[in-house]
Amino acid sequence: MTMLTLLVKAYSSRQLNLIGNLLQAQFEELDVDATVSGVQANKWVQVSVSGEDEGVAASYIKKEFGTCPVSLKKIGASSILKGYISKVDSAQQQLVIDVGVFEPKVIPATVSLSHLKAELFGGKELVLKKISELYGLVEDIPLSIKIVEADAENGVLKAELSLEQVEKLRLWRDSLLDRLIILRLSLNEVERVVERTRLERDVIGVETLGTFEHALTCKLGTDATGLISRVGRYMRNGKFVVFNPRKIRDFLGEKGSTL
Repeated sequence: MTMLTLLVKAYSSRQLNLIGNLLQAQFEELDVDATVSGVQANKWVQVSVSGEDEGVAASYIKKEFGTCPVSLKKIGASSILKGYISKVDSAQQQLVIDVGVFEPKVIPATVSLSHLKAELFGGKELVLKKISELYGLVEDIPLSIKIVEADAENGVLKAELSLEQVEKLRLWRDSLLDRLIILRLSLNEVERVVERTRLERDVIGVETLGTFEHALTCKLGTDATGLISRVGRYMRNGKFVVFNPRKIRDFLGEKGSTL
């Protein structure tokens, strides 16, 4: 039997059942039993895989969902990892990222203010809270990071945003299109609500950021904040984050920047 901890966080039994159903549908023609066994530390989904086709199923799961490193010993400098913001630490001026390291204890990665300023604002002086507000970097948002220091002996894991993540945020900023980020709901749930509320007139499409994290890309002139009241009653289990590129550009303009 193989135990896998997916790069997926689940916040309810309904979400665990959804993952279980997805796996069963995918492996119905294989001699394999893939079962969601629950959640590990900090809500990471754990799956057990057994049977003659165990290897094939495990490979598919790793490719489709990704898996947590579990131990800091498996992480080296320059590793690219996916994680979720667990805290915007204003006291230490750093983002705390849960990357799925929990053996023998939970060790998060940290992204310092200096890295964020360099990658997103060309080194300009501003505080973490402002960066968080402008780019929607709040708790539960998924991020791709690059490890710059991994010290297993002392339990230290330092990182910066990955090039892919920086490019995505810059693309969002330069597009001038609002985005409504919806957390803790599946793609099917989001698409059903978009159809039910006829948001196709205001939304270009849905971008998947993770299994239960998606972004609605608004058409030019559509305010993402205004969409919350339209979809909120159908997404009572969801969490909403607004990405407004105009606020970033206005801020940069005030500082005399052309970034």
